[in-house]
Amino acid sequence: MDAVTATRMLDDREREVEHRLSRLREDEDSLRHDRADATADDEHDPEGSTLSGEWAQVDALRRGAEAERAEILAARERVASGVFGVCERCGGPIADARLEARPFARFCIACAS
Repeated sequence: MDAVTATRMLDDREREVEHRLSRLREDEDSLRHDRADATADDEHDPEGSTLSGEWAQVDALRRGAEAERAEILAARERVASGVFGVCERCGGPIADARLEARPFARFCIACAS
């Protein structure tokens, strides 16, 4: 895969991740607001999930998106150094189909298994 195509795929994925992070920050702000409401007794509400449970879920999703953003940055460095699409374990090529699905992949399918 050429550097231009790789960069375009990474740009697209980065936009998706940034959009996801923006939504998650809004969710965190909303939960922070709800948690500040002194009358919210969510721990004893049998009708739904607790604020703590929702907070944990949003936090996990945010951490996952931030990790993906870090992987994208590392992939950009591999593009710049000319090793994008080369498996870090065996040195073989990473299939284009894998890179299209996961543009920050560091390992070929065999080595990732």
